[in-house]
Amino acid sequence: MSTTTATPPRRRGPGGAPGRVWHEYAASPTRPVRALMGRVRAFDARHPVCWDLVPVLLLALVAVADLDDDGWRERAKLPDLPTAVPWVQAVSFLLPLVWRRRYPLATLAAMAVPGAIALWTGLTSGTPVCAYIALYSVALRSSVPRLAGALGMLALGTVAWAWRWPTTDVAETYFRSVMLTLVCVLAGFVVRIRRDHIEALIDRAARLEVERDQRERLAAAAERARIAREMHDIIGHNLAVITGLADGGAYAARRSPDRAAQALDAIGATSRQALGELRRLLEVLRHEPAAGGGAELAPQPDLAELERLLDRVREAGLGVLSSVDGRPARPSAALASELSEGEQLTVYRVVQEALTNTLKYGGPDTRARLAVDRAPDGVTVTVTDDGRGASGPAPAGGDGTGQGIGGMRERAAVYDGTLEAGPLPSGGWRVRLWLPTGRGAAVPGPTPRVEPETPGGRPR
Repeated sequence: MSTTTATPPRRRGPGGAPGRVWHEYAASPTRPVRALMGRVRAFDARHPVCWDLVPVLLLALVAVADLDDDGWRERAKLPDLPTAVPWVQAVSFLLPLVWRRRYPLATLAAMAVPGAIALWTGLTSGTPVCAYIALYSVALRSSVPRLAGALGMLALGTVAWAWRWPTTDVAETYFRSVMLTLVCVLAGFVVRIRRDHIEALIDRAARLEVERDQRERLAAAAERARIAREMHDIIGHNLAVITGLADGGAYAARRSPDRAAQALDAIGATSRQALGELRRLLEVLRHEPAAGGGAELAPQPDLAELERLLDRVREAGLGVLSSVDGRPARPSAALASELSEGEQLTVYRVVQEALTNTLKYGGPDTRARLAVDRAPDGVTVTVTDDGRGASGPAPAGGDGTGQGIGGMRERAAVYDGTLEAGPLPSGGWRVRLWLPTGRGAAVPGPTPRVEPETPGGRPR
């Protein structure tokens, strides 16, 4: 009995970096800074109003310190301005910044009112800083057409300022404004690209986790189906043989005690074999060592075991004849060189299931025939019997579960083969398996449709 242990995937870092790179990234000296920034972002996500107010309050403190004395009068272009004008101008610039992250373009548009006051008075105290912060928010959170509109508003304000307050030092004055505008726009783009990249990585990681869970569930379902087939093959076949031997032994006990003793010996041997296979399967499923120092594992049966299978069936009272290409021969020697190990296991399980069904449902004095026909494109294995088949009543307690024929079809489909099962016109039952030769295991396709079965275990 063999099993496959899945290898856990290597942990990968941002952008699919290998595990070593991710380890170096996680252990870099900037880890405390990244952790602090993560806590700041988490706090901002829980309380966004705090980060909306913090820059406004800091700029308000600077404005109060600047307007508290009369130094602003020296920078004003118009003399004898009322004291309330610069305060109204400062409040009008600072107040819209509270909504800069939710409505960035509207924030910049709302600054047109204090901008008109600054254009009239010539007082620029705090005006550029607030406008650049609003422009950065537009570049970070708005679309490109909205950003173009924001740049147009700033350009219009710059042209109006140049017309209202002309200056001889045009290059120094406006070159600085253009450079600050480009810095704000580029900074907004860089932060925006970085944020989108991180969001894409988080989304990709979430999708990979979902896909991994789906693959694990599909693998678990396939493994459960495989285990169900193995359990059905082991328990169903051996119990059918034991039942046939027990019935024959009970009949022989009245006429020939020696034959009854042989039947009991065969029952014991078959039971021990079934228990051994079942124990190995359960040990592998538990992944625990056996009491003797490890599970006693054995390879899956192949065509070399087919002759012993036929001998056990004959001991149970079912006469089986075998032929290869129409001549009496042992099929194991003819097929061993043409089929892979997996295909040999498929042939073994199909023959085992077909003969088991014949033992259970064929009735007394049933004969079976195993025929192997080789062709250039594949191998056909046919098991027929002349028993009661689908026309007779089901034996007592024979409530078929539908796992036998469905399991045979699934095994054949793995190797792009086909399986047909049904009654013969002259009476009896036939199971025909065709497998292509010269190919390995194919990619499993859709699970073939399993026909419903009658209470006797045969398909309708």
